Amino acid sequence: MISQKFFNYHFSINNNKEDFFVNQTNRQAFDVVIDNNFDQNIFLFAPKKSGKSHLLSIWKEKNNALFFENNFTEIIKLNKNIAIDDIFKNCSEEDAFHLINHCKIYNLKIFVTSSVDLKDFEFKFKDLQSRLRSFYYLKIHIPDDEMCKMLMTKLFLDKQIIIKHKEIFDFIFKRIDRTYDDIYSFVEKIDKLSLEKKRQLTIPLIKEIL
Repeated sequence: MISQKFFNYHFSINNNKEDFFVNQTNRQAFDVVIDNNFDQNIFLFAPKKSGKSHLLSIWKEKNNALFFENNFTEIIKLNKNIAIDDIFKNCSEEDAFHLINHCKIYNLKIFVTSSVDLKDFEFKFKDLQSRLRSFYYLKIHIPDDEMCKMLMTKLFLDKQIIIKHKEIFDFIFKRIDRTYDDIYSFVEKIDKLSLEKKRQLTIPLIKEIL
């Protein structure tokens, strides 16, 4: 079974939540989120499946914030900090603008994440664009080799996928696309195929997916 005898990684853990892996690709974002003295609004741009929702949850708990979940009226009534996940997908531009203004008026903080960068989003509400540009900008970068190996190791363990030889892991690693989404998708395919065929994970089996 693949384990830390192959990869001696150290995982950062927060308040009994699932592990959040930290390396150079996400260290700045992680350090800002756990900094108790950081009091600026935050815009976090990050790829899908990169852990941005996990960081948002950590920030929410630390800052006694409310998640925006189509509960605009409820949030406006309560003077609490606000967390919005994937803002351009889950919140209208007008609602986002008013929530930011609400926080400004009542001296509250707001943390938003997005899988679309500010410079790439086509704003219809230009005032929202100017508001978001005033936020502290953070970015989780595409996974490097170290992060890919950490993520693959975790996902295989989560799925209870047994890899008996390091050569099999290396074979996968050399051929998999280096994005969070592709790694998650590939492990799902491996899990499904191995269950369907009821076979151990081997290089020939992996070649059926690649």
